Amino acid sequence: MKAPWSATARQRRQAGQGSWWSGLPGVVYLIALVFLPLVIIFVYSFLSRAKLGVGVKWQFSLTPYTELLFSESLSGGRSFDPTYLQIIANSFWYAIITSVVCLVLSIPIALWLATRAPERRTALVFAVTIPFWTSLLIRTYSFIIILNDNGPINGLLKGIGIIDEPIAMLYTPFATVVGLVYTFLPFMILPIYASAERFDFRLAEAAYDLGAAKWTVLRRIVLPSIRPGIIAGMVLVFIPALGSYLAPELLGGGKTSMIANVIAAQFGASRNWPFGAALSVLLLVITLLVLVIFAVVAKRASRAAGRGGWEALI
Repeated sequence: MKAPWSATARQRRQAGQGSWWSGLPGVVYLIALVFLPLVIIFVYSFLSRAKLGVGVKWQFSLTPYTELLFSESLSGGRSFDPTYLQIIANSFWYAIITSVVCLVLSIPIALWLATRAPERRTALVFAVTIPFWTSLLIRTYSFIIILNDNGPINGLLKGIGIIDEPIAMLYTPFATVVGLVYTFLPFMILPIYASAERFDFRLAEAAYDLGAAKWTVLRRIVLPSIRPGIIAGMVLVFIPALGSYLAPELLGGGKTSMIANVIAAQFGASRNWPFGAALSVLLLVITLLVLVIFAVVAKRASRAAGRGGWEALI
């Protein structure tokens, strides 16, 4: 009777029905380093600011959330203040621009990589990941040199006679977008390449043979086939770009504040931990809403696959 029981238990383990103890380390990790910090931030967002500005006062208050929309004058009156709404809107705008630019650059790069000889693809994909070998902080600082008034770009333009005075690129919205695109471009290339690698390019060749234009082949055949990679790339770029800190801080010079910079300031110089926690909760809610939107788009895209491709999404 012992052997059949052992065989049954072994079959259950092979089917993924083993002891729950095997997943305990991962559960402990998620609770300790993901769930509990989120709970602490959520609780802090409903507390009061400490008198000395360090830490929190354990007194329930909705002030951190009202400060998102209203400012208080010295006389005690409150008035609507759109400052933080504008910062959130700016964060969305920079994240959208970064995602679109990365998408436009990544599609031709990913398709080119997917059409190379198999023995060369590994080295080329390896080259895409090389920036990850260096600290993001160092790579961002390098753009301070590149975009400086005395940097190589302005030096080249002055050397060939295009400009007489240096172009102010550093500490501008342009510098922030450049830093964001540089940081997140590989996150768009790799998932699109993963989808393009599985695409049968003989379908595109057949469409060309039947007289289809290049744009039609791209829009009706290639793009629907690599759609999963595009959606994954948009998620991997848009959400981190929305909460980016280094690029607007170092390259924007404080002129292009995003929500992450404001949150850092609340826990730093401003010493308003409850308000910083409220901003963090708001950013988390926005991120979850964005994920839901992308999930809905992905679901509609999968349904549209058999109804004419991209046109069915409109």
